[in-house]
Amino acid sequence: MLNSIEQNPVIAAARTEDDVDAAIEAGVSVIFLLHCDIFNVQDLVDRVRESGKFVFIHMDLLEGLGKDQKAVEYIARVVKPDGIISTKTPHIKHAKDVGLFTIQRFFLLDSQSFDQTIKTAKASMPDMAEIMPALMPAVIKKVCGLLELPVIAGGLIESKEEIVEILKAGAIGASTGRKELWQL
Repeated sequence: MLNSIEQNPVIAAARTEDDVDAAIEAGVSVIFLLHCDIFNVQDLVDRVRESGKFVFIHMDLLEGLGKDQKAVEYIARVVKPDGIISTKTPHIKHAKDVGLFTIQRFFLLDSQSFDQTIKTAKASMPDMAEIMPALMPAVIKKVCGLLELPVIAGGLIESKEEIVEILKAGAIGASTGRKELWQL
């Protein structure tokens, strides 16, 4: 999966079922499912997997399931995505225990949140970290230098040039909901 992101660093952040269809048709190899629910999550994951692309469920935004370990286990055993995204360390740790690839999402607002991000990522050891917002190349470079895990960046990306800057800063990929960028 990491090789796939390195070869095609744009990750589709799909917020609706129409977004999922567009992402399946686009040139991306990884799709993040945001805002899915208990009624459509299985269908969406199956459709993405059938297309040959990697699929991740954002656990914090999944509606209709509890926000506990049993929800993570259900997703792992029944829905079977390639992995999950979460801001919550317990979700990350438990998902790793049940064999899912984990992406821990961090929001950087100031130096305190930066320090907490580094501390938390080193403690929880997700498979990958996602830094938000993405439009901070100098900060992304510092994060990449301090963490011994792959980093992606997402949020507020509006152009190919911004993606290039994110990659130059050391991130291996960029997640975006902007469909016109999924074709890069």
